[in-house]
Amino acid sequence: MKLITTTDELAAFCKPLADAEFVTVDTEFMRERTYWPRLCLAQVAGPEDAAAIDALAADIDLSPLDELMANPRVLKVFHAARQDIEIFYLRMTRVPQPLFDTQVAAMVCGHGEAASYESLATKLAKARIDKSSRFTDWSRRPLSERQIAYALSDVTHLRVVYEKLRRQLEKNGRLPWIAEEMAVLNDPATYRADPDLAWRRLKPRGASPRLLGTLKEVAAWRERTAQRIDIPRQRLLRDEQLLEIASHAPKSVEELAMTRGLGRNFAEGWQGREVLEAVDKARRMPESELPSRDKPPEQLRAPGAVVDLLRTLLRLKAEQAGVAARLVASADELDRLAAGKRDVHALTGWRHEIFGRDAIDLVEGRLALALEGEHAKLLPVEKSK
Repeated sequence: MKLITTTDELAAFCKPLADAEFVTVDTEFMRERTYWPRLCLAQVAGPEDAAAIDALAADIDLSPLDELMANPRVLKVFHAARQDIEIFYLRMTRVPQPLFDTQVAAMVCGHGEAASYESLATKLAKARIDKSSRFTDWSRRPLSERQIAYALSDVTHLRVVYEKLRRQLEKNGRLPWIAEEMAVLNDPATYRADPDLAWRRLKPRGASPRLLGTLKEVAAWRERTAQRIDIPRQRLLRDEQLLEIASHAPKSVEELAMTRGLGRNFAEGWQGREVLEAVDKARRMPESELPSRDKPPEQLRAPGAVVDLLRTLLRLKAEQAGVAARLVASADELDRLAAGKRDVHALTGWRHEIFGRDAIDLVEGRLALALEGEHAKLLPVEKSK
């Protein structure tokens, strides 16, 4: 078990990996008490070597690891990559590329809707993962041998998982599908937290532009302040308190202190002063600059019977293709198709080939579903002249 605690050790480990075809990567981090995730451990495995890198060691500079993550010649393999990539994006202000997510690949290869790493390691690498260290405090030192062994198992078995999934993708010609699915993970916007957009995830009871303007300003204040002092946003001001402040738009410390669960200490302190400034800024904002709630979702007239037929078709085509149905089309997309809409992701790229074309034919009456024993099958429909 290799634990790297110095920059020289890290540089020596990373140097040969610059010529590797791929590396498998995982991270252990903490964010229960902080806004930003705190990297505690990074695990990396090449074709022959693997190491756990102590990001909290006193004598370590992670620059050699950053250089490896930025190396465009080395494929970075993750499982359920979103949070791991966020860690590196926040460090490097760029997304590690190129990327491969084995959870997405597993869905494309028919291993279920959201295959866990443990299930794939068991099925493909014939490995058993000791889960006893899963919920450990990775910020505490020293790390035990059991913790290090658990952390390394997240990348050593991943090598076998990746190689077997890739061979399957190459065999069935679906490797280009993965590149298409990596678009969201490759987009830096996926990992940016824009304070001015924080209000959009909240659900106020009212929808007046002035209320939404107040909500936007106070939510942006909470986001920027939580980022600056590095504490969870809910610890600074809970969602329900923020919504109450937006609703009542307090003008004084006394009015702010009446917010449920807030108290006078907050209202009379620097936080209260800044919240009142944010409320006042919204109060003085010209009508033309006030935000508006997004238009409500289009009211679709989606016949239930058609939705049911599309759901059956999706299940049939996903089973035939050996791909997770959820990856092909969502319930919302089925509703839109049933209502005659065509601006859905399921009608693009590889999804159109295995499902979208038949879905349109089914909705427009050129295909029918029939039972053959216990199984459904498709039949062409001849239009009467």
